[in-house]
Amino acid sequence: MEKPSEKPVRLDKWLQTARIFKTRTRAHKACEERRITVNGEAAKSAKMIRVGDRITAKTKNRYRELVVLGIVFKSIPAREAKELYQEEKSEALSEDKIDSMKKMRQPKKAGPLQPPGRPTKKDRRKFIKIRGY
Repeated sequence: MEKPSEKPVRLDKWLQTARIFKTRTRAHKACEERRITVNGEAAKSAKMIRVGDRITAKTKNRYRELVVLGIVFKSIPAREAKELYQEEKSEALSEDKIDSMKKMRQPKKAGPLQPPGRPTKKDRRKFIKIRGY
């Protein structure tokens, strides 16, 4: 394994290198959705992290607390990626929380349907009658 560096690195790059998220895009999206915190504060994907920082990540069905032990600037094997962090706490989310998260993601029901296209002459006469002019 390459020697861990003391230089800071972007959060989304580190999350992908450490194999917390499969791609950097997913790590960036998790940061945008405020599912990642660094040292107790919500973090953007461009936040520079250093050795010793505490990262809390809420993934699909898990909640993880990690301490950064090393920083690497290129892709490394999964076996070596586990050496970049120490997992302090990892717990699966309860079924109730998972169900409530799914309900929050579902789109709201649409309102009344809009008639397609322009109103006909008959429709315009109804509108005039309703409005009173």
